[in-house]
Amino acid sequence: MMPLHEPTPDDTGRREPDQGDARVRPGAVWLARFTRAERSIHHVTALLMLVCLVTAAFLYFPFLATMVGRRELLKTVHVWCGFALPVPIVLGLLSRAFRADLRRLNRFAPHDWEWLRRGDRRAVRAGRGVLPVGKFNAGQKLNAAFTAGAILVMLGTGEVLTFPGPWPDRWRTGATFVHDWLFLLILAVTIGHLWEALRDRGALTGMLTGRVDREWAARHHAGWVDVAPQARTAQARASQARTAQVQVSDDSQETAGASPGEDPEFAKRRPGMS
Repeated sequence: MMPLHEPTPDDTGRREPDQGDARVRPGAVWLARFTRAERSIHHVTALLMLVCLVTAAFLYFPFLATMVGRRELLKTVHVWCGFALPVPIVLGLLSRAFRADLRRLNRFAPHDWEWLRRGDRRAVRAGRGVLPVGKFNAGQKLNAAFTAGAILVMLGTGEVLTFPGPWPDRWRTGATFVHDWLFLLILAVTIGHLWEALRDRGALTGMLTGRVDREWAARHHAGWVDVAPQARTAQARASQARTAQVQVSDDSQETAGASPGEDPEFAKRRPGMS
């Protein structure tokens, strides 16, 4: 079975072993990357976007339009999913983690510009990326900015097309032109986004489970991995479990003489003490 993405060349031209799928390495260090709320926002938004694109394709391309008999149903689904697109993002603002990631996506650091200029932006040296990329690289930031802008523009033009009554003819004509061409651009960007995601199993695992392998993070997000919280190894979890068992055992020995429902701390007091 072929790997989902090629190993990255290091600065000497050699290729390091692919660390994209940390699930196959026992004792891998896992880093918390996305919360459940963030993953839910991404999944719901992606689902709505895909439904909009598929229904738009059947409505737009003649060779697909002839395959569907219930055109009005497709149009209704397209309109409702389009108007629902901003909803998960707006609700996501209640999440502190989501707001923090929005701030990260909205800021371009010097290494982001360098990441865009350099052809060896994905090169690896001693297991780490040559650039101190943060939680999101420049490509991901640009994709997020494009997606946010595209949703707003499609929402505005879609409103004009859905409720044409108050708008003059030139507005409706312009909205149709922008809506159609932006649909084609979004379709191309979405296909590229899915292609890159499927090629990078580490990134895909992070979005599906919320965790990524520390080695993958060091290769692709070296600046973030140094400050990423909640790193846990399999050995650490086992050690914590053993510690908890020892504590439970000690507590059981200390409370052996206490009657049921009696406070253990109170049971250890000498008779006559209040």
